[in-house]
Amino acid sequence: GVAHSDASPDEGVIEDLPLIDEKAVEQLTEGLISHYLPDLQRSKSALQELTQNQVVLLETLEQEISKFKECNSIVDINVLFSEAKHYHNKLVNIRNEMMMLHDKTSKLKVSVINI
Repeated sequence: GVAHSDASPDEGVIEDLPLIDEKAVEQLTEGLISHYLPDLQRSKSALQELTQNQVVLLETLEQEISKFKECNSIVDINVLFSEAKHYHNKLVNIRNEMMMLHDKTSKLKVSVINI
């Protein structure tokens, strides 16, 4: 009916609701569940697979990181480079000395021939 200004807005609503057929509700629920359950189960297994893959990925990454850490502790790259530079300079000096020796020996040969 028409609600009066002093009546609460909820009044009269309850009576208007039809009687709920519990059996129908049960069947509807079962229908909905059977309709959505396979999709949900597929999603669940897909999510589980994803999670497993992520775990494997994380473990692999951790292993790689620990390898890098090991490398770092074994060899300090800066030290390696400065050593390489040092040995390179030594080699250059040795080469220069050998060139000088070669020049001297060639000059000696020339002077020996001229004697």
